[in-house]
Amino acid sequence: MQIENFKIFADLVETKSFSKSAKLNGITQSAVSQQARAMERHFKTLLIDRSQKQFQLTREGQRVYESAKEILHTYEKLLSELQEMKKVISGTIRISTIYSIGLHELPPYIKKFLHDYPSVNVRVEYRRSNLVYEDILHNSVDFGLVAFPVKTRQVEMLPFRDDHLVLITHPNHPLAKKGEVDLKELTGLKFIGFDPDIPTRKAVDQIFRDHKLDIEPVMEFDNIETVKRAVEIDHGVAIVPYATVMTESRQGSLAALKFKGKDFTRPLAILHRKGRVLTPAMKKFLETLGLDLTDDHTG
Repeated sequence: MQIENFKIFADLVETKSFSKSAKLNGITQSAVSQQARAMERHFKTLLIDRSQKQFQLTREGQRVYESAKEILHTYEKLLSELQEMKKVISGTIRISTIYSIGLHELPPYIKKFLHDYPSVNVRVEYRRSNLVYEDILHNSVDFGLVAFPVKTRQVEMLPFRDDHLVLITHPNHPLAKKGEVDLKELTGLKFIGFDPDIPTRKAVDQIFRDHKLDIEPVMEFDNIETVKRAVEIDHGVAIVPYATVMTESRQGSLAALKFKGKDFTRPLAILHRKGRVLTPAMKKFLETLGLDLTDDHTG
């Protein structure tokens, strides 16, 4: 048995999908199936219960999976320690994040990191929030960045920063010159929101409920860029993180207003799989993001 065999099998168990395990390991679905059967021949026992419609392990399969995770963890730890002994900062860091963070929060940090560590590659995938958690659980990325993080078993959450929510309007909107606005002034205005399943939308809905405001969006979009474009052509107003509209606010294509007597924030967090061994490059990336690694988040 080689390390790759254990990794493919562990990925198969965690994703419960031959196709997803194949994608994670850059091989065909047929190759994953062949690997699983080869492991069964090697251990002379059935590992997968093929009588069930859904993916399910036998008792022996569960034991092999648990041992595979221990072996993979020890191997990853060894690689990380050897890199640290050589003082090597290299490799690839894979990040899964929502559009607003990936487009507006991450770029300056990635620019600095790549300047300091040019031997490291950084790959960023833009995903909906729920899929970021799935990517972390399936080990298809190293880090995830989300807004309004939700406690999830097997996922470590590291606080990153807080965004301030603001109201954005067209520059010629009656509210635009006020500088700050009372929430009640939104009543009766055309409001543009995110899709209902997006965490920022849920938070805005909660703000409205808390202040007994009955506001229903006239338009709903799944990403920050489309929301901004709709406001820029004066189709309505929206509540968004200030970091996502700083450029438009400076250029004058949007007006950004604070809320009178209120400070609504959007917490951001960095996610990684619990127990994950962090390579030297991953640790340096977290340090670049401003995390203090004296508290052990290294698995």
